[in-house]
Amino acid sequence: MLVVSAAGPEAEAYRGYCLEAVAARYDVVLITPTAPTWEREFIADFEIADPDDAQALAAAGRALAGRHELTGVATWTEWYLVQTARLARRLGLPSNGPEVMEAARNKATARTLFARHGVPSAASMTARSLLEAALAAETIGYPIVLKPAARAGSIGVIRVDRAEELPGGFAFAAAGARDGIESTNVLVEEYLDGPEVSVECVTHRGHTTAVAVTRKTLGEAPFFEEVAHSVDAADPLLDQVASVATAAIKALGITNGVSHVEMRLVNGRPRLIEVNARLGGDMIGHLVRLATGVDLARAAADTACGQAPDLTRTRRSAAAIRLLYPSASGTLTHCHLDARFAARTPWLEQVTFQRTVGDTVILAPVGDMFSARAGFLITTGSTAETAQARAEEALGHLTLAVEPLPSASVA
Repeated sequence: MLVVSAAGPEAEAYRGYCLEAVAARYDVVLITPTAPTWEREFIADFEIADPDDAQALAAAGRALAGRHELTGVATWTEWYLVQTARLARRLGLPSNGPEVMEAARNKATARTLFARHGVPSAASMTARSLLEAALAAETIGYPIVLKPAARAGSIGVIRVDRAEELPGGFAFAAAGARDGIESTNVLVEEYLDGPEVSVECVTHRGHTTAVAVTRKTLGEAPFFEEVAHSVDAADPLLDQVASVATAAIKALGITNGVSHVEMRLVNGRPRLIEVNARLGGDMIGHLVRLATGVDLARAAADTACGQAPDLTRTRRSAAAIRLLYPSASGTLTHCHLDARFAARTPWLEQVTFQRTVGDTVILAPVGDMFSARAGFLITTGSTAETAQARAEEALGHLTLAVEPLPSASVA
């Protein structure tokens, strides 16, 4: 099986469990932008190529196909979805079409498809200038959300409550949109007021199964940075949101793969934010496995290879992740967890630090999740409430301190 993946410590921290799970079932060959390091124990072969370079990616795929009998190609990297679909088509391997992945990546296209198929979503308009954004905001009504049409990870997403906040908000969203591949436009959208969740889904030959619900905790407004998630195998919300998630996947034309469907509950009713046509980030797939026993990384590989995924639940538990952020931008001076506490708490499933003392962390609005996060911790429990309470307890034994940067350094 061929996997197209990002490289480096971020990929190891958040996607290492995916590669390990796939390698337990398949012989894996890898296309990656730089020479593999931690990945080597899980792969049989590799090619180095920039997935954003279509010719280089195709050449790498052909080279691996010449040395191995490939059965499928997959990626869990948001930025490589369209490129991977094109590669699969060139190699004659099963995949969603590139146009389907483009629709999933371009939030404006996705909104149009949701409306066409009657999937409840947010009102949305495209703005190419501040003037267009102002007109759209007056049409939709404040508060609004500004976001890049083709990014992820809450990059460039901001809530604007009043007209006087619009210029700064539009500049923030436009800066995030500049690196979009499928679109560099900014969307002006209705603010959906309610708790945010995601539905983790698996689709095989056009049939979608909603596997689990992830409940989310967001950081301080006006940004939408996700700071915690929890998954409970017994969450009653799954039955309420499953039909909307599956309808959204069908509207986009996704016929195979794992999807991470984000929505908000407005007056108790689900309204779509977006469909991410890949495994959720922030270790969500790992939380699902801890809570339910369903291996979403393995399911993604199975569907990519045309095989029926095993979605049998073998656990009835819960798990939570707390993403670690410093209180301010600055240079890390302390970054550790009390070792004695960790040794006596079996429910503290994992602690990972992405940063070390001396590293610089930059919070929003200047920074984003890639520059701000210091790591994460994962806890388990019989219910989500227990797992979340344990995460709070673990935070009390964790030291994360910074020496603030001069204000000019983060302006």
